Amino acid sequence: MSRLSITAQNGLFQLDTQNTSYRFRIDEHGVPVHLYYGARLPVDAPLPLPQRRDIGFSGNPGDVNDDRGYSLDTLPQEIPCGGSGDFRDPMLELVHANGALAADLRCQGHEILPRALPLPGLPALYGTGNDPGETLIVTLKDTGSDVYAKLIYGVFARQDILTRSVVIENRGASEVTLERVLSLAVDLDAADLTMTAFCGRYAMERLPETCPVGRIKAEIGSVRGHSSHHYNPAFLLSRPGATETAGECWGFCFAYSGNFIASAQVDQTGRTRVLLGIHPRRFRWRLEPGQSFSAPQVLLSYSGAGAETLSHHFHDVIRAHLCRGPWAERERPLLLNSWEAAYFAFDRPKLLALARQAAALGIEMLVLDDGWFGERDCDERALGDWFANTRKLGGTLGALAADIRALGLRFGLWVEPEMISEDSDLYRAHPDWAAAVPDRPPVRSRGQLVLDMTRADVRDWLFACLYDILNESKADYLKWDFNRSVSDAFSAALPPERMGEFYHRFILGTYDLLERLRAAFPALLIEGCCGGGGRFDAGMLYYTPQIWCSDDTDAVDRVSIQYGTSFFYPASTVGAHVSACPNAQTGRSVPLATRAEVALAGTFGYELDPARLTEVEKDDILRYNKLYHRANGLVRTGVQYRLSPPRAELAAWAFAARDGSCLLVTVVRMRPGTAAPPIPLRGLDAHARYRCAALGETHTGAEWMAAGLCVERELRQYEAALLLLERVGQTGDRE
Repeated sequence: MSRLSITAQNGLFQLDTQNTSYRFRIDEHGVPVHLYYGARLPVDAPLPLPQRRDIGFSGNPGDVNDDRGYSLDTLPQEIPCGGSGDFRDPMLELVHANGALAADLRCQGHEILPRALPLPGLPALYGTGNDPGETLIVTLKDTGSDVYAKLIYGVFARQDILTRSVVIENRGASEVTLERVLSLAVDLDAADLTMTAFCGRYAMERLPETCPVGRIKAEIGSVRGHSSHHYNPAFLLSRPGATETAGECWGFCFAYSGNFIASAQVDQTGRTRVLLGIHPRRFRWRLEPGQSFSAPQVLLSYSGAGAETLSHHFHDVIRAHLCRGPWAERERPLLLNSWEAAYFAFDRPKLLALARQAAALGIEMLVLDDGWFGERDCDERALGDWFANTRKLGGTLGALAADIRALGLRFGLWVEPEMISEDSDLYRAHPDWAAAVPDRPPVRSRGQLVLDMTRADVRDWLFACLYDILNESKADYLKWDFNRSVSDAFSAALPPERMGEFYHRFILGTYDLLERLRAAFPALLIEGCCGGGGRFDAGMLYYTPQIWCSDDTDAVDRVSIQYGTSFFYPASTVGAHVSACPNAQTGRSVPLATRAEVALAGTFGYELDPARLTEVEKDDILRYNKLYHRANGLVRTGVQYRLSPPRAELAAWAFAARDGSCLLVTVVRMRPGTAAPPIPLRGLDAHARYRCAALGETHTGAEWMAAGLCVERELRQYEAALLLLERVGQTGDRE
C-alpha cells in the first residue's frame, strides 16, 4: 500500500490492511473506545461513538460529574481495567503498595512507527526489507498513580494481520503488583457468535470444537506451564452460517508457549468481549519503581469469506514474519528417527545399520532419539546428564556422527533440556535446580522432574552442555522435547514475593536458551516437541520453524490432527512422518500409501525400522521420497485448502501453486461407504485448462471447481489417492 496503514487524527485511530479495518477513538475523557473491526472501510468513514444511556448498577467515573450515561461498565474498550467500575472481565488488574486494586488508564499520546516493533525476550512478528510492518503505540496513564501502559498495535497489511500487546511501566516511587495482564481485549459489536477452539489430549491434539458465545462465558486455557495438548492458544469467532468459504469470522492466535486464557462473553449491551493473554491463575508480577512488564503478542485477523481465507492470512504471516533462520523457507532433509526403530535398545552396530538402510532408501538424515546420553536405558533416569554414553555408542558422539556422515547422511539428536531425573548425576549435584516445593514430595510425571528454567545459572549450564554436544557432533538437527507438565511451581532462587512470577519466568528462560543456541548455531534446524503437540504454538515457531505435530503417528488419526492444526499453522511447520504398522500408538494398520500421502502434508520423514520392510515397501518408499522432493515446494509455499473434513466419508485437502500452475489433491477414505462423492476443488484459475494424468481428463479450472473431482476408483476404508492437476493452457488455446 502506498500510504501508511495506520492513521491518527482528532483522536480517531484507523488501522487498515488490504481487506480489513480496525477503528478506535480516544473519547473526551481520554478512554480508548473500540469502534469497529471487520471488512475494509473507506478512510475517514464516519463511525460515531457508541450510544450512551443510563443503565442501572453501571457506575460513573468520578471525573464525569453528573453524566449518568457515561460508564466504563458499558463502553467497548481497548484496555478494560479491574477496579475502574467496569465489572466485566478485565485485561489489566494491578495492586498498589497500599493494597488498593484499582486502575483507570487515560490517553497521554501516541507514536506511529514505519516498522514492526520487537518485544524484549518474547516472540513477535518481524518486518522484512520489502514488508517492514507498522506499529502504533498509544501511551496511557493511571489516574491515581504513576503507572503507565503502552498499547502496541502492529499492522501487516499484505497478510491482513494485526498484532496486539501491552507494556506496563511503573514510573512511580512505590512497587506495584500485577495480578492480571492480558495482551488483547476487543469488544466486538456482535451477540450471535460461535467460538471454535482446538481441543484434545495427549496424542490427539487440536480437534475443532464449536460452542455458542453468549452470556455464559466461552473459555479455554492452560495452567500446565505449556500451551498444552488440551487447548491450543488460538481460536475462531464466527457469525451464524459461516463456513470454509463464506461468512464473517475473526481469528486470534497467541504467540506464547506458557499458561494462557482465552474467553468470549456477551455483555449487557449485546457486545462480545474477547480476551486473550497469560492465565492469571498462579500469576503475580511485582514491578519495582522503574521496571516494566511486556505482555506477549497476539496475532489477529478478520475474514468476510470464511475460515479458509482466515487460515491463509495466518499461514502467510507465520511463514514470512514469524519463522526465522535459513530453514524457515527451505526444504527440510528427509529423516529417519531412531525411536520406533530401536527405542532405548541400540548400540553402534544397530545405529550404523539403520544409517546404511536409510541411505539405500534415499533418506538424508539419521536422528538419534532418546537414550544416547548418561546411563539412559529407560525413561526414569539420566535426564540432565548431557554427555555421550560411550558404551552404547561404541565411542564418542563425534566419532559416531562422522561415521554416519561417511555413509552420506546428515546427523540429528534428541534432547529434553528443561527436564531432570532424580537418578542423574545432575540431580545428585544440584537438587535445588529442580522445581520442587520444599518439605513436600515432588509431583512426578513420566518419572521425571522439571528443571528450574527461571534460573540464569541453570540456563548457563544447559547452554554449555548443548554447545559442547552440538560442537562435537556437528549436528544438523535438534529435536527439542518437553515430556511433562509443570506442577511444582517453586524456585529456590526466587524470593517468596516473586513466586507468582515462576511460570512466566520459566517460559522466558526457555526462550532465552533457544535464542542463545540459535545465535551460536545459525544453520541448526531445531524441531520443537512436547510429547508431540503439547507446545504447538506461534511462540515456539519463532524459535523452531517446525514442531512435531503429535506423538500419534497413525495416519487416520493424523488426518484429523493435521486438519485442526491447519486452521492457524502452515504445513511447512507440521512435523509429520511415516511410521510402521500396526501403529505403535493405536494398533491400527493402514496402507503405506496412505501413511506417506498424509505425511506429505508436512515436513515428511520416517519412524520405523527399515530392516522390517518388505522389498515392495522399500520400492514404495523410494518412490515417495522422490515424490517428496517434487511436491514439497508446493506443500511448503503453496496455498492450502481444506476440501472435505475428516468427519466426511472422504477427507480431502489440496495445495495450490500461487501462480495457478497446479493443484495437488489428497483424498483419504475415512469410513466404508458406497460410491465416493465428487471432491469440491478450489485454488484453480477458472480460465485455464488443467489435466489430471491419473484420471486421463482435461477440463477448465471452472469446470473442475464446479463439478468436483472423482477418484479413478472406489477407495477402500483408509486407502488414499494423490492426484495432480497441471495447467496445460488457457481457455481458447488450441489443443
